[in-house]
Amino acid sequence: MDRKREKAILEAVLFTMGESVEVERLAAVIEEDQKITRKLLMELKKDYERKECGVTLLELEDSFQMCTKADMYEYLVKIAKTPRKYVLSDTVLETLSIIAYKQPITRAEIERIRGVSCDHAVNRLVEFGLVTEVGRMDAPGRPLLFGTTEEFLRSFGVKSLEELPELSAMQIEEFRQQAEQEANVQLDV
Repeated sequence: MDRKREKAILEAVLFTMGESVEVERLAAVIEEDQKITRKLLMELKKDYERKECGVTLLELEDSFQMCTKADMYEYLVKIAKTPRKYVLSDTVLETLSIIAYKQPITRAEIERIRGVSCDHAVNRLVEFGLVTEVGRMDAPGRPLLFGTTEEFLRSFGVKSLEELPELSAMQIEEFRQQAEQEANVQLDV
């Protein structure tokens, strides 16, 4: 099969799926190895970037997804209803940060770090699709473990968790102090 045909097949699969597809699965479809498949996907991505196209390829860890370019948003909302915007309160954002950096993690571990209950924050993050249950801990009660999703990566514009910024010891101490202050304020009420 020639390269143009393989790229066309990859494009058709990604368009039809509407969600991310692992490179391994895409390689199986075009009957190539993953290295060649990844190279074809990167060529396709560059093709979209060069042309005046409304779509692009988004790389998420070891997957690719066809999606609309960000600068097309204003035109999309003219035809479709405005997508729901999620407002992440400081509490929810802090909980998301803990999950992103410590995953897989249980509610109890999150609460130990924050010093306050996290049920509402975790439930909101699951509702928003930024966090999901990734399994159960092999411990008494088999507590749920939580981790981030591809939607998290998409929303924060990173390909993988390795692209998250490193936290300094000072930032960690600031987070701890803020959580303690928040816990004290809640206890005073």
